[in-house]
This record gives sequence, C-alpha cells and structure tokens, in this order.
Amino acid sequence: MTTPPALLIAGHGTRDDAGAEAFRDFVRELGRRHPELPVAGGFIELSPPPLGEAVTELVERGVRRFAAVPLMLVSAGHAKGDIPAALAREKERHPGISYTYGRPLGPHPSLLNVLERRLDQALDGADRSEVTVLLVGRGSTDPDANAEVHKAARLLWEGRGYAGVETAFVSLAAPDVPSGLDRCVRLGARRIVVLPYFLFTGILPDRVRRQTEEWAAAHPETEVRSADVIGPEPELLDLVMERYEEAVEGDLRMNCDSCVYRIALPGFEDKVGLPQQPHFHPDDDGHHHGHGHHHHGGHSHSHAH
Repeated sequence: MTTPPALLIAGHGTRDDAGAEAFRDFVRELGRRHPELPVAGGFIELSPPPLGEAVTELVERGVRRFAAVPLMLVSAGHAKGDIPAALAREKERHPGISYTYGRPLGPHPSLLNVLERRLDQALDGADRSEVTVLLVGRGSTDPDANAEVHKAARLLWEGRGYAGVETAFVSLAAPDVPSGLDRCVRLGARRIVVLPYFLFTGILPDRVRRQTEEWAAAHPETEVRSADVIGPEPELLDLVMERYEEAVEGDLRMNCDSCVYRIALPGFEDKVGLPQQPHFHPDDDGHHHGHGHHHHGGHSHSHAH
C-alpha cells in the first residue's frame, strides 16, 4: 500500500492578521481531520508562510508526491498563473517531487448552501421573495474570473426564491458596492442583503461591510443588511478534500474555455499565450523583480517578462 500524496493548500494572502490566521487555522483543522495525510498550507503573497515554505515543510517530512488545492473561490490570475508557476519553481528547488494541481472551489453546490445559510442568518425570517441579494466578489482584471461570480449569483438565485441576485465587486471591476446597491434599487429592490463572496474575514470583506453601511446611512428608505463570509464551515473542509481527491485521481477540469491566456477575448487579445510567472512573495528567497505591485484594493500583474 503506497502512502497517499500529501495535501498542499494555496491561499491568496491578506494584509489582515485575522484573515491570515483563519487560513492557518483551517489548514491545521484539515490536518487534524485527516491524520493519514501530511497537510501544509502557504500563501502566494502578503502573509506568511509563503507557499515555498509549505512545500519545504512537506519535503522535510519525507513527502515526494502531493496534490495542491487553491483555497480560492474563483479561477483568476493566482489560480491560473501564479500558483502553477510557483509549483514549477518548487519542483526545480526539490528534485524528485511530483504534484498534481486541483481546481478552485466555487461555485460548488455545498458552498452555495453555506451562502444560503448566511443569508438566512441575516434575514432572520424575512420573506425571501421580497429580498434582493447583492453578491460581492473580490474583483479581478480577468473577465473570466468576474464571470465566475456572476455564475455563482445565478446558481444562488435558481430555485431559492429570492427576488433577485445581483453582483458587484470590491476591487478592480465594475460595478463597485455602492453602484451595485444603486442598481438593486433601480430594479425595484425593497430589502437588500449584501453577501460577501469570500472564504474568510479580511480587509476586502471588511471594506464591503463598511461601504454597505455608508450607503445604507445615505439611503434610509431602503432596508440593507450585511451577511457574513463563508468561514471555516464543515462544507468547506469537505470540499477541499473533494478537490484533493479529484487532483489525486487526475479528474481535473480547469475552466479553460474562456481563459484570457488561451482565447482572444475582446480587449484582452494581448494576453493570449503569455507565459505564467510565479507571484513574488515578500518572504520568498531570492530576488524576483518586474512584478510592479500597486496595492489599491487589488494588484496588477505583469505576466509578460
């Protein structure tokens, strides 16, 4: 009986200590639930430990094979480019290791159920048919990633009886939260629940809540509530293991059919065929230049080196 491959969890990274700690707690909990597996986790940017350190930790524990699962709801630049490039770099650093790469998490039906639960908690028994949901995603310069949030919104609407589910983004993409709320009102919304499409607490979900409160204060005639992030729910723990199994068994389907790096989408033709570069993590060894970061709610990527 060969040992099963280890599980490597890859996170975005956040400037928020509580958000980073929530990720690290989640990785520890996965390890507790699956004592048969070596489990480690690291971040692409902003918070320790970097992904490379997590790989080194596994290698030092004798791991030769692992499956990497991105702890991310949508497949944007991180999941499509930075993580695969970082893993390729780790393979050069640690000759003899092999890995498979799993899919991002959303919009999985079990996560939609958690979102529905978050809405129920915020609604406190209100009639769903009078409620418009504003699902707020992270926002990306990648149109396919933004479309994934719309897909989640549509799936959340189907069969659940809400008046509507609209979308907005907290960075890098329109509409922003106030504009999204304005749109809900123009569509006739009487009660709105703003639902952050985020796994854990952090700077961006905090910004969503703050912007919602500011808008609500300026529009007292509309009832607006904020729902909580998904959080480290049992469904999320189970889903990561499902993605792990898929990766181990080789049953993988990345959303490549509308990927800007493969297909010329209007206005993004210059991205087709670009090589993917690892994201620079401030705690990584070595010097990786040319990634011009501009932190204003998000960051820009320069993929062509």
